[in-house]
Amino acid sequence: MSDYLNIPEIFGSDVFNEKTMKQRLAPQIYAAWKNCIRENSPLQLDVANEIAEAMKVWAIEKGATHYTHWFQPMTGITAEKHDSFITPAGDGTVIMDFSGKELVRGEPDASSFPSGGLRATFEARGYTAWDPTSFAFVKDGSLYIPTCFFSYTGEALDKKTPLLRSIEEVSREAVRILRLFGDNETKRVEVSVGAEQEYFLIPRAIYAQREDLRLTGRTLFGAAPPKGQELDDHYFGTIRTRVSRFMQDLDEQLWRLGVLSKTKHNEGAPCQHELAPIYTDASNACDSNQLIMMVMKKCAAKHDLVCLLHEKPFAGVNGSGKHNNWSLCTESGKNLFKPGDTPRQNAQFLVFLAAFIKGVDEYQDLLRCSVASAGNDHRLGAHEAPPAIISIFLGDELTAVVDSIINGTSYREQGKSIMRIGVDVMPQIPKDTTDRNRTSPIAFTGNKFEFRMLGSSQSIAGPNIALNTLMAEELSRFADILEKSEDFDADLQKLVCQTLTEHKRIIFNGNGYSDEWQEEAAQRGLSNLRSTAKAMPTYVSQKNIDLVTKRGIYTETEFRARYEIHLETYNKLINIEARTMVDMIMHQILPSAIKYSADLASGINQKRQALGDRVTALVETSLTERISSCCDRLYESAEKLHRDLKAVPRESNQISADYYCDVIVPGMERIRKDADLLEKLTPKSYWPYPIYSDMLFY
Repeated sequence: MSDYLNIPEIFGSDVFNEKTMKQRLAPQIYAAWKNCIRENSPLQLDVANEIAEAMKVWAIEKGATHYTHWFQPMTGITAEKHDSFITPAGDGTVIMDFSGKELVRGEPDASSFPSGGLRATFEARGYTAWDPTSFAFVKDGSLYIPTCFFSYTGEALDKKTPLLRSIEEVSREAVRILRLFGDNETKRVEVSVGAEQEYFLIPRAIYAQREDLRLTGRTLFGAAPPKGQELDDHYFGTIRTRVSRFMQDLDEQLWRLGVLSKTKHNEGAPCQHELAPIYTDASNACDSNQLIMMVMKKCAAKHDLVCLLHEKPFAGVNGSGKHNNWSLCTESGKNLFKPGDTPRQNAQFLVFLAAFIKGVDEYQDLLRCSVASAGNDHRLGAHEAPPAIISIFLGDELTAVVDSIINGTSYREQGKSIMRIGVDVMPQIPKDTTDRNRTSPIAFTGNKFEFRMLGSSQSIAGPNIALNTLMAEELSRFADILEKSEDFDADLQKLVCQTLTEHKRIIFNGNGYSDEWQEEAAQRGLSNLRSTAKAMPTYVSQKNIDLVTKRGIYTETEFRARYEIHLETYNKLINIEARTMVDMIMHQILPSAIKYSADLASGINQKRQALGDRVTALVETSLTERISSCCDRLYESAEKLHRDLKAVPRESNQISADYYCDVIVPGMERIRKDADLLEKLTPKSYWPYPIYSDMLFY
C-alpha cells in the first residue's frame, strides 16, 4: 500500500457513480437516468444501451473482463455469477460486448437459493433486474451490477426488493405529514442509515486448527482463560500493528468502492474491533454493509488473519453486533428527528416521534423477529447487548417533554405555560444530551434512533424493512386523521397526547439487564421472546401479515416464505453445530483426555515400581479419577445428543425449531460444561486444539 493516500482522489474511483456517469454519458442520456431515479420510472432500452456501453468501456479500463449481477438472496449474504464481455466476431476472434439488455436483466439459476416454498426445485429460473439507484463498481476483475432478484412468476426472492418497497412507502407517508405543516417543496424523504460493524480477528493458523470455528463460525468448546476482558484494557486501546495494517488496507479498499468508512477502534473483547461508516441512504447503506463484510474477510486473509462475524465466537466475552442508526431526512438534508427552533418545527418533530413510539410498541414482535438468529440467541441479554425485550430509551430530557405532554404540565418547573404543541414554543432539545444506554434495544441519540439488537453477520435489510414499514403505517394513520381536521392545532395536540399516553409503556430509561426490568416489562405487557424458535411464530401473526401486505412490502406468500426460510436456517445451523460437537468429542477431546489419563496411570505404576507399593500417588490418582469420570459423562452425553439428533421431528420447520431449542441446545450446553472441565484438567501439550488464551491473546 502506498505511503501517501490522496483520499479525495481515490474515493469512489472503482465506482460508476454519478460523477463518472455525468462525464461519460451524453447529456440527454444522463438526464434520462436522473429522471428514472427521480420519478421511479422504467429505463428505456435505448438509454440502457448507452449506459451499458459507457459502463463497459469504463470497467475494461479498470481491468474488468467479466460482469456480474450482484444480488442479495434470502441467505442473508450476497450472490454473483460472472460472465465475460467476450462475444465471437465470426472470424475466430472476439469483441468485448455488453448490451443494455444484459445490463438491465440477467437470468441466474435460482434452484439452490432458499425460497421458502415460493417455487418448486424444478422451477430453477430466477431473474435479476438492475437497481439503477445503486451504483455499479469494479472489484477483482469484474463489473458488479447491484440488482434485485425475483422468480419467474414475479415474487421477490431477495432482501433488496422489499427494502426498496419499504423506502418508497415511508417516503410517501412522510411527505403527507410534511404537507400538513406547510412544506410544499419536499418531494421525497430518504431513510438515512449508518450501520456500525463489530468483528473479531484471529490468526489464520489458529483458526485452521479449530474444527468448530471452521464449520460453525464460533467456538463450541473453550474454558474461560485466566484473563478475559475484565480489565477493559482492550476497549479503545492501542491497535496492534498487525491489525492496524489490516485496517489501513481495509479502509483503502472500501474507499475505492465508495464505502464511507469513517471510524475504527478496538472493541470491548480481546481481538474484537469495530468499523463505523458515515450515514447514507438505506439502500446504499445495505449494499455498503454487505461490501464491508465481504471485503473484511478477503482483506483479513491477505494479512494472514481470519475475520469472524459470528455473533458469539467466544463464550464469556462480548459478542458482536451491528448498531443500526436510523433516521428520516428530506431530499434537502433536513433531519425529521431533529427538533427545530420554532413551534411548528417542534410540533412536526413530536408527530414523527409519536409515530415511531407507537409503531415500535405495536410491532415490537416484528422488530424482535427481524434480528432473530441462532447466533444472536447467544448474545441478546448476555450483559453485553440489549435484552430480548423491546423498549425505547429517550433520555431524561426528552422523557420530561413526553411526560409534560401527557400530563398537560409545564415542561420546566419554572415555566408558566402548559405545553401546547404548535402554540407554545417547546424549549429546544440540545443534541447529544442523552446517554446512549448500552442496555437499550432502541435509543434516541439526538437526531436518530439506534437499533442495537442486530447480529454482526446479518443483513441490515430486514430490520430496516421493519422500521420503515411500521413508520409508514403510523404516519399514514396520523395523516388520515389530520388531513380531515378542521382545527389542526387542537387535533394535533390531542393526537400526540393520546398516542404518547397509550404507548408510554415502551419507553424505558433504566437498566435493561436487571431482574427488576424483566418483571416490570411483564407487568407492562411487553413481550420477552428469548429465542428464535419462540419468537418466530409471532412473525406471521395476522397483525404483521396485514401490515406488510397493506403497505405492499410483501405479498402474504412472500412473507410466509421468509418465515419458513428463517426457521429452516435456524434448524440447519443448530444441526451443524451439534454434529460438529459430537465429532470433536469423539475424534479429538476424548482421545486426548484418555491418552493423558493413560499416561497418568502409567506414571503411577512406574512410581510404585521404583518406590514400592506404599506410594499412594494421591495427586495422580485423584486426577485420573476425575478425568475418567468426566470422560464417561461426556461420552454418554455425546451419545445422547447423537440419538436426539436422529429424533428431530420433521412435520414442520416450526416443530423442528422448537425441538432444537428445547432439546438439542440444552444438551449442547450440558456437554460443553464437561468438555471445558476436561480442558482445565488436561495439559496444553495433550489438548487437541488452541485454547482461548492462544486465540484471544496471540
